[in-house]
Order: sequence, then structure tokens, then C-alpha cells
Amino acid sequence: MAHILIVEDEKVIRNALRRLLERHDYQVDEAPTLTDAKEKDLDSYDLVISDLRLPGGHGTELIEQAKVTPVLIMTSYASLKSAVDAMKLGAVDYVAKPFDHDEMLIAVQRILKARNLERQNKALKKDIAKDYPTTGIIGSCAPMQDLFKKIGKVSPTDATVLILGESGTGKELVARAIHEQSNRSDAPMISVNCAAIPETLIESELFGHEKGAFTGATSVRQGLVEAADGGTLFLDEIGELPLEAQARLLRVLQESEIRRVGSVQSKKVNVRLVAATHRNLKVLASKGEFREDLYYRLNVVELKLPPLRERGEDVIELADRLLERACNKLNRPLLEFSAACRQAISEYHWPGNVRELENAVERSVILNDGEAIEVDAMAIEVQTAETMAAPMMESLQGGSQSLHTPAPKAAKTPSELSLDDYFQHFVLENEDKMTETELALKLGISRKSLWERRQRLGIPRKKAK
Repeated sequence: MAHILIVEDEKVIRNALRRLLERHDYQVDEAPTLTDAKEKDLDSYDLVISDLRLPGGHGTELIEQAKVTPVLIMTSYASLKSAVDAMKLGAVDYVAKPFDHDEMLIAVQRILKARNLERQNKALKKDIAKDYPTTGIIGSCAPMQDLFKKIGKVSPTDATVLILGESGTGKELVARAIHEQSNRSDAPMISVNCAAIPETLIESELFGHEKGAFTGATSVRQGLVEAADGGTLFLDEIGELPLEAQARLLRVLQESEIRRVGSVQSKKVNVRLVAATHRNLKVLASKGEFREDLYYRLNVVELKLPPLRERGEDVIELADRLLERACNKLNRPLLEFSAACRQAISEYHWPGNVRELENAVERSVILNDGEAIEVDAMAIEVQTAETMAAPMMESLQGGSQSLHTPAPKAAKTPSELSLDDYFQHFVLENEDKMTETELALKLGISRKSLWERRQRLGIPRKKAK
């Protein structure tokens, strides 16, 4: 039963309204003056109905005290101005006196219904937060549970966050979870992949430019940092940011201000920065490839995403969830993995992490003929450890005379090398004389997998001369 407070100095109107509400099963209290109303615990009511003009002041004075409790204003002065003024001060609605009984009941029912929906939404969000503390991220293993706890602690703050993890582990999902659980969730989150923007344009993209700042700057342009004002700026692959842009970003962190390219004026911005990288920024800083002062500014709170191969049973849980999503996306009946396929998913290395798993699952749904999904539909058997090691071993052992290069005496023998060692050795020995396609073909993997492994192991592709 909804609990309503009537604040009205005219006894006749107060009694009439009380009887009307009680006939419709509402619990009603009365307050004849503003002072009497202020002495009550307004948070305990579901709705306050108050006259605009009362002895000692205006009914709108109750709005601030009522806080989350909605206030419906009644006014005999049914002018547009009084209604607008009441709504500006936070009244949920207004009713002109003398009011029609049906009109009043409709207004009360609508307000209470909206309040109930708001309460249900808040309760639902709390329940979801308990089970899924980060929207869109699945993980039951210990490293992921630890990550969820850290996200919950850092999100309400404005601390700068550095997210570390291999390519495809879901770093942007973590950044979005931090934003959604922060006090900035109603403001925008701007995502920027620093590796995807050419060096010549990165400063203009991030910080904006003035008209005539450079050839082609035909108008003033707002940068992405400025666009994120009041919200969160997510810089993915920040290790690829040029040194000049790093200096500008450092000023954003230190002084909370930006200066557009070609401008002499600085502008204050209120931006929370979340950065991500798969590279070791500390090592890059020691080599002079990343500003050391920026690294320490970024590394206030460090969150590390474990690779998929280290997440145990999470792999199957993720595969099942991604399968359900792929079936819905492709308008297919819900499918399931065969026992052999589930075993292969568990044992596979997943160098591309969650992104590779997602692509493999979607491919399997597309190729499936209606039965349980088998390993061949996932197309992961060609990239198992044995398959990938074979061509590398052949190269290292001299199986291909054209590619064989004698290893230094101190080097490990093929039997002592790990799979990553094989990959690194093979690529470094042969990238000068083979194209990316030839390298991938010889390794028994796709070009995409070759690129992802390069990223994970920190082996940059040599630029063409």
C-alpha cells in the first residue's frame, strides 16, 4: 500500500483529497502547514502532494527535503509560469485547483508506477552487480575474480587506470566496466586505438586543431580528449603513441588542460583516463621509446587481464556463452558442442584469446549443418601445438635447406625450445627473406594469427624499405 502525505492548509480540500485517495486503497497522512510537513520524515513516503502556497512559505521548499520522494504540486494559480517554476525546482508534476478527481488519480497512479519501476531497476542492477560485477565479462577463475574486486574498488574513484593484457583478452570491456560503475557513467566514454591512427594525425585527432593549423585544416576541430570532457577517455594500445603526443597527454594528466594544434590558448578539461596495452611500458621507457614520467602517471592502478589459456574452466563457460550469442545473432536454433569439440576447446592454446574464440565459435555456427558442433567446424586443429611446432622444428633442424640458418653454439637445441621460442626464432631468422604470407604458410597458421603472435611476443613487423 502506497503511503502519501497531503500538505494543504484548506481543511475542506485536504479532507476531500484524503477521502478520494483512501477510497483507492492509499495510506494517507496530513500536514496543514509547511512547518508541520518539514517535521515529518519525508523519505518514508512514496509521494508528497503539496499546495504551492502555504502558511510560512511555498510547497516547493519540500522538494529538497524530500530528496528521492516525488513531490506533486497543486496550485490555484494555474498559470504556465507557476507550473514551469515548480517543475524547474524539481516537482515531478503539477495539478491545477480545483482539480478533477480522475485527473488527480491518474497523476498519482502514474507517479507511483514510475517510482516503483525506478526501485525495481535499482534492485535489479544491484542483483546483477552481485553476480556479474562487470557487464559483459565472464570469469569464474581466481585471477578474474580478483580482477572484478579491483574493478569494483577503483571504479568509483577518478584514479587513472592502466590495463595490461594480450591482444584479444577484453581490455576494452574492462575499461567500459570501469566507466559504467563510475560517477561518470552518464557522461560519454570515448575509445581511441592509438595504433590505428597515423602518426601525422594522432595529435590532431586527440587534441583537435585550429583552422589553418596545417595543410587541410579548413575548419576548427574538436579533439577526442575534449569530446570526453566530463566522462572517460580510453586509450587502447597506448604504447604505440608517438613521443610528441605523449608530452601533450602528460599535460592533460598533470594540468587537466589541452591546447589544440595551432592554438595559443589552453582549455580546461575534466577527463578520467583509462589506458591499455599489451606491451611492457617500463621496458619501453628504459629504451627511450616511452616517456618515463608518463608511465608513472598512467600506472596509478594496474589491472592485469590473464590470457585465455590461463583461465581454466572459463574457456568452456565463455565458449557456451559465445555460442548462444552467435546462434541468436545468426538466427539459428541453439546448438551445442560435441564432447570431442569441448575437449579440443579446453586443450587449445588460444593465442588470439577471447577474440579468436569468438571468431571460431561464430564460424562453427555458420558452417554447422544442424548437428552438434565438431572440431573441424571450429577450425582450430590446424593450430594445435604439434601442428605449429612441426614446421618450426623442420626449419630449426635444417629440414628446408633454403631457409636453414646455422644456430649459434650457445643457442638451445630444438628439443629445449618452447613453442613461443620456436615461433620467435623462426620469424626473426626468416622475416628478411620471406613475406608475411610465406611466414604464415610455413608456420601452418593464418596471417591474422601470425600478427597476433607478433603482438603478444613483442616482435614488431619490419617496415618495408
